[in-house]
Amino acid sequence: MSLQLAHVAEGPFEPLQVAAITLVATAYLLRSRTLSAEGRSLPAWRIACFAAGLGLITAGLVTPLAHLGGELLLAHMAQHLVMADLGAGLLVLGLTGPLLQPLLAISWLGWLRKLTHPLIAFPLWAANLYIWHLPVLYQATLTSEPLHALQHSCFIGFGVLMWMPLLGPLPKPSWFGLTAKIGYVVAVRLAGTVLGNVFMWSGNVFYPDYAPGERYWGISPLSDQGTAGVIMTVEGGLVTLGVLAWLFLVWAQQDTERQRLLDLADQRGVALDQDRAGRAVAAGQGGRLEKRLREDRA
Repeated sequence: MSLQLAHVAEGPFEPLQVAAITLVATAYLLRSRTLSAEGRSLPAWRIACFAAGLGLITAGLVTPLAHLGGELLLAHMAQHLVMADLGAGLLVLGLTGPLLQPLLAISWLGWLRKLTHPLIAFPLWAANLYIWHLPVLYQATLTSEPLHALQHSCFIGFGVLMWMPLLGPLPKPSWFGLTAKIGYVVAVRLAGTVLGNVFMWSGNVFYPDYAPGERYWGISPLSDQGTAGVIMTVEGGLVTLGVLAWLFLVWAQQDTERQRLLDLADQRGVALDQDRAGRAVAAGQGGRLEKRLREDRA
């Protein structure tokens, strides 16, 4: 066992992927400093979330988990979930509208905003998930660093896209309220659960190229594949419970804040409809609107 542990003491070094993380971290740092100089500092919790997301993604690339990912499907699955599900979600929590403003202001990148629509983000994420799990592509990443880097970039990028309608700062469709968000979360997790159950209950080995690693670790191919499916299903279930609890908490807070704004507007004799108050609260501008209500009477 000691020899096996020594075998994975370090993760592989993949320059393409580490360089991409460094670029993203640098861009975030520079933009956050610019906003701070303008008096629009990012909340500390958002910076912490973004840093934690980058930390999880980096850990998935340079720790022993990355080494094991080339030998066992279950480790590769865990690596992808840490990076593309947990890590991507934390990255989105670290974003704000002002932070993304320079990127969205570029005319030829305006289409990126449309991709965050829930009816577009979910199908793209699901298609990416299933396409990369096709045996011909998934196994090819085990021997090609550029293709492996592309796979991870797609998983993280489309993971960010999937989380944007739920956690992101960009405007959402008016119909995308609590009920729609719950349906969105269920649809996302159902897509992952279906794939996880295919791994768990299929009698066929989808990725025979893991055979050398499975022999080394003394695990059968079907056990490796089934365990990978269990990891995917359990992680998805736990994340779903956490997100649903968070959605209800946010909904309760926003409903309370919206009603407070309406009551204040009524007291001040200011016309304020429920839709406008709801939009302000959802966009995180409730405090600014409250300040205006206290200062203005027209």
